[in-house]
Amino acid sequence: MVASRRTGLVDSHCHLNSPSIEDDILNVVARAKQSGVSHMLTICTKMDEFTEVKAIASYFEDIYCSVGVHPHEAKDHSGLGIRDLIECVSHPKVIGVGETGLDFHYDNSPRQEQIDLFRTHCSVALKTGLPLIVHSRCADEETAAILSEASAEGDLCGVIHCFTGGAQLAKEVLDLGFYISLSGIVTFPSASELRNVAQCIPLNRLLVETDAPYLAPVPMRGRSNEPAFVSYTAKSISELFGISFQDIEKQTTQNFFRLFTKALPPKDIQ
Repeated sequence: MVASRRTGLVDSHCHLNSPSIEDDILNVVARAKQSGVSHMLTICTKMDEFTEVKAIASYFEDIYCSVGVHPHEAKDHSGLGIRDLIECVSHPKVIGVGETGLDFHYDNSPRQEQIDLFRTHCSVALKTGLPLIVHSRCADEETAAILSEASAEGDLCGVIHCFTGGAQLAKEVLDLGFYISLSGIVTFPSASELRNVAQCIPLNRLLVETDAPYLAPVPMRGRSNEPAFVSYTAKSISELFGISFQDIEKQTTQNFFRLFTKALPPKDIQ
């Protein structure tokens, strides 16, 4: 196992098993560390990739992983049950359930299958106490309704990753105790509406991410995204909130370990 422990930013959502990253992963991780990224959470999007996602997290001390099925993949996982996912979360490096949720923009899977699988993930999060990692696109009302329904059954926690929703979704998930993660989209010139919503997020509920290899932030547009670039997003957010980069770094890192309690935090924020 490769070990490295230092406080810094956390890339709370990336896909390190993507070919553009995994083929050069030692250098990708090294560049992240050099850029001040101390920890990463690599995300599972379908069950047949869980083994490789878990292997990456197992190799690097400061990388964790999740288990779950992206809504795009719901059509191929109709038989996935609560027990199947619970068996996977027992691994010490699995700290979250997802990514799961709803994507009514692309509709790559039938909407009812997305909804059914989303509810399955909610049940797993409730049974295990692990945070839910939620993808929501063009489905604000439905996402809020399902999360509210699940929260009524127990102590549900989680994060809306790569947030692009409206102010009402932000308010509703924050009221449920969820966190909101901002990606490189917040740096895009066209994202003024998102920036307006982002300013309403309490600092103690904010996470940062790359969603690498997708959505490279300004000034890295056109390149394959990687965890090292999360610093550009954090810098943009610090300017948006009118606080220092160091304050954003400290706050978002504390938030990550407060939410993902199974992850081992650096000693100076324990």
